[in-house]
Amino acid sequence: MATRHYEGKKFNNNTIDKVVDALTVEEALQININDEPFTVSMRTPGNDTALVRGLLHAEGIIKNTSFKSDISIKEENNHGVVTVVNISIPESELGEGYSNSRSLLSVSSCGICGKTALSDLAFIGKTIDDRDKIDITHIHNLFNKMNTFQFDFKESGGTHAAAVFTIDGELLVAMEDIGRHNAVDKIIGQTILSNQLKEAKIMTVSGRISYEIIIKCFKAQIPFLAAVSAPSSLAVDYAKELGITLFAFCRNQRATCYSNPHRVRIQFNQTKAS
Repeated sequence: MATRHYEGKKFNNNTIDKVVDALTVEEALQININDEPFTVSMRTPGNDTALVRGLLHAEGIIKNTSFKSDISIKEENNHGVVTVVNISIPESELGEGYSNSRSLLSVSSCGICGKTALSDLAFIGKTIDDRDKIDITHIHNLFNKMNTFQFDFKESGGTHAAAVFTIDGELLVAMEDIGRHNAVDKIIGQTILSNQLKEAKIMTVSGRISYEIIIKCFKAQIPFLAAVSAPSSLAVDYAKELGITLFAFCRNQRATCYSNPHRVRIQFNQTKAS
């Protein structure tokens, strides 16, 4: 259900060929809280329960990670894709993020445009003070593990992937979505549902890093974040302030660390001649 086939005409120099391509499905999911519409997420269908749970955690809508939410399907479309879900949350479990859905990180493409005021950007929280270290050579092995789960990308080339690992490099979960932040919400949500969030120490993502991905990583208290592509300037600024060790351009056996490099362990295979 993550891809659908579409016909097209491929123009190549003076030739025109008929093609049938697999394209990544993008559908709207309306999230209701206590039977009232709250927000809409554009996502790739699948793992919707994990997506909703991860999003509500990242946005501070559910305060307690141990709270087991009741998520029910309300509507489906003609393709059998879920279009509306409802989550029942007691008032005592609702966090501050419930007060204004317009300021959700996942509502606007840049993560800032939907904010109601500049003061909303001020993030109050304890900086991650994790003393674990990671061997830089292990970063590339993590991406290899994540890549083996990019089934939809291999078919359509149109999805992003995210994965979380233990500090020893054990894969906890890897998922795909057309949206970068959706993929992150899915994996964090799944670790919450499986009671593995405290074991999650390293996150990898297949695309670039913008500020909202840093915030989601911080909300999950994951100290290491590694990306295939570039970070934004604001992402680096936030990673420095929030205590996240951020790697980018992780490809071809290379990686650049932009923040908190004291957690990086390097093994030198060559020694200098005396």
